Amino acid sequence: MPESVSGVFVGREQELADLRGMLAGGGSAAVVQSRVRAIHGLGGVGKSTLALHYADRYRSMYTLVWWITAESPELIVTGLAGLAMGVCPQWAGAVDPDERAAWAILWLQAHPGWLLIFDNVEDPTHLRPYLGTLAGGHHLATSRKATGWHTLAPTMALGLLPLDEATDLLCAIAFPNLTPTDEQKKQTRRLAEDLGCLPLALEQAGAYAYRTGINLDTYSRSLGLVLDEDRDVVHPERTIARIWEKTLTAITRRNPLAVSLLHTMAWLAPNNIPRTLLAHLAPSPIALDNALGDLHAYNMIAFADDRQGASIHRLVQTVLRTRSPAESEPDAHAPGRSEAEQAVRQALPDPPDGPQPEPPAPWERLLPHVLALAESTPPDTIASADTANAYYQAAQYLHRQGREAHTITLFTAILTRCEQVRGDTHPSTLASRNNLAYAYRAAGDLGRAIPLFEATLTQYEQTLGGTHPDTLSSRNNLAYAYRAAGDLGRAIPLFEATLTQYEQTLGGTHPDTLSSRNNLAGAYGEAGDLERAIPLYEATLTQRVQVLGDNHPATLASRNNLALAYQSAGDLGRAIPLLEATVAQVERVLGDTHHNTLTSRNNLALAYRAAGDLGRAIPLLKATVAQVERVLGDNHPATLASRNNLALALREAEAVQQGNPATPATATGPQQPPPAA
Repeated sequence: MPESVSGVFVGREQELADLRGMLAGGGSAAVVQSRVRAIHGLGGVGKSTLALHYADRYRSMYTLVWWITAESPELIVTGLAGLAMGVCPQWAGAVDPDERAAWAILWLQAHPGWLLIFDNVEDPTHLRPYLGTLAGGHHLATSRKATGWHTLAPTMALGLLPLDEATDLLCAIAFPNLTPTDEQKKQTRRLAEDLGCLPLALEQAGAYAYRTGINLDTYSRSLGLVLDEDRDVVHPERTIARIWEKTLTAITRRNPLAVSLLHTMAWLAPNNIPRTLLAHLAPSPIALDNALGDLHAYNMIAFADDRQGASIHRLVQTVLRTRSPAESEPDAHAPGRSEAEQAVRQALPDPPDGPQPEPPAPWERLLPHVLALAESTPPDTIASADTANAYYQAAQYLHRQGREAHTITLFTAILTRCEQVRGDTHPSTLASRNNLAYAYRAAGDLGRAIPLFEATLTQYEQTLGGTHPDTLSSRNNLAYAYRAAGDLGRAIPLFEATLTQYEQTLGGTHPDTLSSRNNLAGAYGEAGDLERAIPLYEATLTQRVQVLGDNHPATLASRNNLALAYQSAGDLGRAIPLLEATVAQVERVLGDTHHNTLTSRNNLALAYRAAGDLGRAIPLLKATVAQVERVLGDNHPATLASRNNLALALREAEAVQQGNPATPATATGPQQPPPAA
């Protein structure tokens, strides 16, 4: 055995049982092959550890357990020679390794009931001579390779640990003999998820945290730096970077294109990387197929069911992105990065032609990879002009889909480039800063949105003047952010001043003037001043219908807002029909999951509830909660508000059923769609 079995071993009970069942089955010549079992999986997934614990658990079932490092035929011979030294040291010490290995085979043939573990098999055919001549015991092999076993042994594909088991393993190593606090448990779970539940990474992270006392959230943030520096663990040769370095060396010797593709994939999203995204990097479709096949054979990637896409473990990506250049390539920087950027740029869908929206499927396939590319920008690196343009096109698509909250990463990368290339007060820089602030506001992060809006407005005023349209738009956005933060004392005067300037500069019916008038009406309504809010909403709606048309998104927003004002005034007879018409139009024009559609649906449900019609309110609230969670995420303020509204409605329905109708609790909302930036 190579080492003593660690006391920290979590999970894998089903795998151990399955392994025992397969190795112990049968007794005829045909079953000899079934007594060979090959475990394959990604480097670091725990193949060797599983084999080690299998041997420890079932040691009493075997007359001998022997561990053989099997990366090459020479090492297999060395392992068998070591067996001879262990069984008969006096004789074996006097002969050469080949003779000792031959003697060991004869001894195994004469003494059945043993277990041979061939660890890290590089080529399954290297085992063929031994599997054919040694039939009196069990063979267990581990390998990174998933292919080449079909004529030799059944295989077990070893996956990642479930998140709960991964968390338990990390806790056991990072906090031995201690009871972690609730906060430490939360940090451990977050780190286990960041590490992809990969056992070797969990062991390394836990050992590092235990040895240094580092906060686990801090470790997670510095993950890319720590992975390759943790060299003082018990087995430094098994650190993540070194494990995968061995695999990469083997793949490079076999197919250099495969390694180039792997480096490219390191900068993309880990899942569902389309073949078409990588096609231009290969000289031919056959070369692409062969290269991806080699990566799959070494378990560096996994294929989708239709084999038209591939996935790569995100920890593999981190190691590839942070590994030092090889000595033979001292000038290499971020291998695969430029290829990934080129792949994304070439895959950009064509912009929409005319008023009809573009089909979402091409963008939805590409979008995760554009976002991943922006998120993984190396330190002290700025995006090229072409790549920044790709980010902008992706952000525009998200804007058209009503998903501005998802553009933060894209606009951060764009702003970084503008600041460094064009300067701090260039119009493109100011526009990018405004867009980033808008994205923060859409995500509910007003703590970062408001200071950024304030700084942008100051720079617009200094650079373009107080009445430039861009300055007015910036002032409007800041006022809306104040309103969203509940600071009506600063929002209303700013809205009033902005509307006056819009009317003087652009005229009373310009779309931006109408947007400003709508926003001021909303602020009045929020302050409870419905006498000023309702007439302003009615005038804005009339003008938007005349200027923009009945189905324009801004017109739909005005109709929604007027309905809410009627509801606030207690006029449900006018509010509900207007909300019902708005929901129908928004669904038709913007789609079922657009944030304005979700807002309108939520508002209609609240109106039903206010009217005591829980039979229509509750199903609509349930549907809205499910959609908001999917579109905006679990922690977005709109999601929390929707859940709160549903809970209140359910509580009221329960009280009615019990014959104790209570005074309705205050719902969260109504919500109003944000203005255009």
